Amino acid sequence: MKIEKVCVYCASSRQANQVYRDAARKLGEILASNSITIVYGGGAVGSMGALADGALSKDGKVVGIIPRFMVEMEWANRKISDLIVVNDMAERKKKMIETVDAVIALPGGTGTLEELIEAITWKRLGIYLNPIILMNTLGFFDPCVELLNRCVSEKFMDEKHKNMWTVLNEPGDVISAILSAPEWYKDARHFAAI
Repeated sequence: MKIEKVCVYCASSRQANQVYRDAARKLGEILASNSITIVYGGGAVGSMGALADGALSKDGKVVGIIPRFMVEMEWANRKISDLIVVNDMAERKKKMIETVDAVIALPGGTGTLEELIEAITWKRLGIYLNPIILMNTLGFFDPCVELLNRCVSEKFMDEKHKNMWTVLNEPGDVISAILSAPEWYKDARHFAAI
């Protein structure tokens, strides 16, 4: 598998711990250094801005996808050359994931969590088949993974569904994690039900 383009879900909070922004910037640098295009939410601040800044510092390609109302609120990152303005959040999420080789979720708020859960749902249904990586900076995703595991233990999902995501602690591990992620099955009928 050749990784050409990844979607990164991340936050715009300026108040979150600097460690999250540092990890986002490092991820941007790593992806750009490996000629991997980043597709993200198009924001200029928080982890979003740090991710884009890291990639741009290594001459990386960054594609921002942002709803019109966020552009009107001046949230768009004007440093990137490829900014796609869409009508709403649903169109943004669909466009972000439709042509990527992997999804990476960084710590974030409800928007990031919603994007991540939707990606996992789409993978379970066979709509999206590629790797999903949770960047677990400061153990942020531990409660989320615990809840997903509870879904399995309570038989809302099957044990095999744990193969839909990979949890990492360091940005430096992301490329090898994408390359070694278990292959997901194209027949959604087999994996959607338990």
